[in-house]
Amino acid sequence: MSGHSKWSSIKHKKGAADAKRGKIFTKLIKEITTAARLGGGNPESNARLRLAIAQAKSENMPKDNIDRAIKKGIGAIEGESYEEYTYEGYGPGGVAILVEVLTDNKKRTTAEIRHILSRMNGNMGEAGCVSWLFNKKGYISFDKKAVNEDEIMEIALEAGAEDVTSDENVIEVITDPADFEKVKKVFDSKGLQYMVSEISMIPQTSVKLEGKNAETMLKLMEALEDSDDVQKVYANFDISSEEMERIAAGK
Repeated sequence: MSGHSKWSSIKHKKGAADAKRGKIFTKLIKEITTAARLGGGNPESNARLRLAIAQAKSENMPKDNIDRAIKKGIGAIEGESYEEYTYEGYGPGGVAILVEVLTDNKKRTTAEIRHILSRMNGNMGEAGCVSWLFNKKGYISFDKKAVNEDEIMEIALEAGAEDVTSDENVIEVITDPADFEKVKKVFDSKGLQYMVSEISMIPQTSVKLEGKNAETMLKLMEALEDSDDVQKVYANFDISSEEMERIAAGK
């Protein structure tokens, strides 16, 4: 299980998302606006917009906010225009990091990402330095205690998922990006509650971290995710669930 995915699942369980709902709404509005600008305002014919709206609804974003973001994207009302960039770099212990941003000021964002990385024992790399270590996949995770693993596996594979894996806490379903919505809809139709569902960048290999490097890596993840311009952070660290829970609890 990738470090990014494990961290996302633990934060979800602890309700950390609720504490930062305003920031989550801001990031989702940026994504909806950009998706509508690039692919049009009709979610039926715009898969990226469809996914962004589904994520916004899962965070209980009011319909008015969603509609206004779409209108900004298609130019029906005035609004900011954001450009997409991906930064690549390294974290503690040589962990590979991908940072996806939406920004109206690349110079400001580049300086901020570089500063955060250097402050947390990391550094910015050249384009292409780590992206080859990741594959774009559909990703859905379940709390192992809340569902039946055999049922999840059977449903996932019948629906067209590529793989189903699990550890002591989480069941992960991996799909081809093109099949993600189809698999997710099957889980939705059966009323199965997942913790995380997204198009993600899954690392091919991982770097095991412990102790101080593990703590610094999670602080780096939080600092990057807290940046207003950052949409997603992916990293190939491997920290045990027990240690990650301990660090997340501030012990």
